[in-house]
Amino acid sequence: MAEKANRRPALEGVASADRALSVLSAFRKGDGAVSLAELADRTGLVKSTIMRLAISLVDHGYLAREGDGSYRLDAEVLRLGTIYTQSFRLEAHVMPALEELVARTGETAAFYVRRGEQRLCLFRVDSPHLLRMHVRVGDALPLDSSAIAQVLRAFAARPLPDYAAALDLPIVTMGATDPHTGSMAAPVFGPGDRLAGALALSAPVIRWTPEALAAARPILTEAAAALTRRIGGETPEWPRAAAE
Repeated sequence: MAEKANRRPALEGVASADRALSVLSAFRKGDGAVSLAELADRTGLVKSTIMRLAISLVDHGYLAREGDGSYRLDAEVLRLGTIYTQSFRLEAHVMPALEELVARTGETAAFYVRRGEQRLCLFRVDSPHLLRMHVRVGDALPLDSSAIAQVLRAFAARPLPDYAAALDLPIVTMGATDPHTGSMAAPVFGPGDRLAGALALSAPVIRWTPEALAAARPILTEAAAALTRRIGGETPEWPRAAAE
């Protein structure tokens, strides 16, 4: 009997809460006010259900109703977003990504951000090889012609320069900073499609054989895309795509 009493009942979600959250999730980047018909199309809910849910969402400050009957997100969403941003820890997402890169490639992985005309090594996980470039977390290096610096220059500007769309990612350079070291780098984007930093792999030039480069490039591309999603970003639309 005691064992039965200690069992925790299976928990299920509340259908009305699920539907209310689906209404909030229906809003997309670039939306202003969204019509009732469009919300119904995006959620699969009938209009009468959305209207009932919207009453509570308006009361609690998540939605605002316009004069034409359409809805827009309201201040409570911004408040929660601000709290999330303030409590967000980039390290908790970047370090696992770096550790996985090292495990999959055997080379040093690092995350750089731009500080003026320098690139700052914010996070780093060393290769298990004894022969490696010894950069420490917190080191600031010139914004030179290296793959990392090229990423930080090309993707930090707004609007994005036309040439950014034509770059073959990840960018690969050999001997740009040190004649014995090569690196490859890809951009990572955060909320608002802003550049969060450059995700990079580095190794002695002698280990960057054509086979090693071919194997590492898709791994780094995949890691940069996954980290972008994890920190709430999206890859921005390139200028050439907007012109088509």
